[in-house]
Amino acid sequence: MENSGPAQRMFAADQASQRLGIELLEAGEGSALLRMAVGETMVNGHGIAHGGYLFLLADTAFACACNSHGPVTVAAGADVTFVAPAKQGDVLFARAEERARYGRSGIYDVTVRRGTEVIAEFRGRSRAIRGVEE
Repeated sequence: MENSGPAQRMFAADQASQRLGIELLEAGEGSALLRMAVGETMVNGHGIAHGGYLFLLADTAFACACNSHGPVTVAAGADVTFVAPAKQGDVLFARAEERARYGRSGIYDVTVRRGTEVIAEFRGRSRAIRGVEE
């Protein structure tokens, strides 16, 4: 994967995501694909992946997609729906896709999957920071 785009440069500085083993596989104009393996420290008291880690994976994909255009962009809000549980050892993929950009705002959808099974659906709302370039 090329390391020269704005999303790739932002991800290279994202210690939180990288320390969890999240990998940026693709990033393009308004889209991104990331991978994360569910480790033993990511499992809650019910023996399933803690929702916070699933949200973090989706949020990171969202961040890569909305920052792929260049201006520094942050989350204005996000919602997640957990569809199925993930377990320790599962390898999850999060694909983010831009739905709309208007002014300094945007809407992005992220689907987290284990193989073909949907684990979570995430919708993020972005806002470019005025006067701040990457």
